[in-house]
Amino acid sequence: MAFFSGNKQADDEDKSAKNIFVFQLVPKNVLVTGANGQLGSELKRATADHEANLNFIFTDVAELDITNLQAVEQFVKDNNIKYIVNCAAYTAVDKAEDDVELCYKINKDAARNLGIAATNNEAKVIHTSTDYVFDGTGNRPYLETDPVNPKSVYGKSKQEGEAALLEVCPDSIVIRTAWLYSIYGNNFVKTMIKLGKEKDTLNVVADQTGSPTNAADLAKAIVKVLDHSESYNHFKAGIYHYTNEGVTSWYDFTVAIHKYAGITSCKVSPITTDQYPTRASRPQYSVLDKTKIKTTFEVETPQWEDSLKICVNELIK
Repeated sequence: MAFFSGNKQADDEDKSAKNIFVFQLVPKNVLVTGANGQLGSELKRATADHEANLNFIFTDVAELDITNLQAVEQFVKDNNIKYIVNCAAYTAVDKAEDDVELCYKINKDAARNLGIAATNNEAKVIHTSTDYVFDGTGNRPYLETDPVNPKSVYGKSKQEGEAALLEVCPDSIVIRTAWLYSIYGNNFVKTMIKLGKEKDTLNVVADQTGSPTNAADLAKAIVKVLDHSESYNHFKAGIYHYTNEGVTSWYDFTVAIHKYAGITSCKVSPITTDQYPTRASRPQYSVLDKTKIKTTFEVETPQWEDSLKICVNELIK
């Protein structure tokens, strides 16, 4: 039985109010591994004011050992994880030549563990990889479909990590990047600023070319991929490349670092790879084609000089 007040306007407003339903979306949990590294730290900054329907859970080895499959599966299940962003990696390229077991444990086995946990809990994975999966003998930007042929333990472990992940969790995105640096951790930019202030001269390899990448830009790209997946309710799995725009050598990169840092007392001289032998082989040419990630997710790829300037300004402050 319906009762009316006799006031038509009040009755109409009351009936309208009863037909209003408030839906409150429950945020989807995103597990970020390797949270204390360069990329993980930049992801913390990139998501600090994130308003989308995602809740980021940052972990490093102290909170979650991703080389332990049982621990990973339990964590993903207990926290109802819907996305896993793997920023954890063994990146000591030369040391890896002698530390093979640990390198593979982190770069291959852990990636597989995350994939298994994701599959068993209906989650999706975004995994970061490297230009070192290529041999560096090319003469045009590498496409995602180009054959891989890593020449170092580090490169082989990352390539096998990609394959292991995609085998157990085809619903994954692999993002290869290169020459990563940031205001966090140890990296080439920080080292060159330190040496430039300490030394009168520096010899830097000039016959290896690639694209420097500010980790802050990569972090923003990853967030864009997540937002895109949520907005369109479609996770576009596959391999993608992301770096900043432009091509340079380690020598020219160093010159630019010193320029933006205001270092004028250190003379930087170009040398060849043969003049600076290293334990692990480096790609001579590792420029990555970024067309796929730009067209698929509408991400930005700033010029490497612009992003370097921003990073150096932060560092010298």
